[in-house]
Amino acid sequence: MNRQSFFEKLKANKLFSEFSQLQVDSINAILDECEQLGVTDNRQIAYIFATAYHECFQPSKPWTRMTPMPEFGGEDYLKSKKYYPYYGRGFSQLTWLSNYQKEAKRLDIALVEHPELMLSIDTAANSHVFCMMKGRYTGKKLGDYINADKCDYINARRIINGTDKAIPIAAYAERFFLCF
Repeated sequence: MNRQSFFEKLKANKLFSEFSQLQVDSINAILDECEQLGVTDNRQIAYIFATAYHECFQPSKPWTRMTPMPEFGGEDYLKSKKYYPYYGRGFSQLTWLSNYQKEAKRLDIALVEHPELMLSIDTAANSHVFCMMKGRYTGKKLGDYINADKCDYINARRIINGTDKAIPIAAYAERFFLCF
């Protein structure tokens, strides 16, 4: 894959107007994980990017879009969550103690004791791609919705969070696909 061309097309398709170094590093890390984990279907890669693009966006900080970030909100808001202190972090916004435990074991890192480790680009990228491909979040995996027989970007949202925001994420995936 020509990454320079990919970055140019991300701008041409109005997904980004410019890139921070953190965004460049994050995009490259996701591409690297896709390569390492054998994800070759560009439609699946587009959906992986679309999910991170949606999950990792804070309007007041556009330079952080699609970078591993914590769920945003004040401390009182975060403490009100049933899953606190295991609130959303990373590219997929990993939540709940059980998910942090699974990833801690798989990655062999102290993620339960230090949930902020999910903010590392390499950790977040590996977790994001692996969990989407293997169905670690909801039991649904990317191949259930995007494979040789079909490309169902809308229902692919079930991998992460039911059908919440499925339509805009599907639209992002179509725009990312145009960049390959």
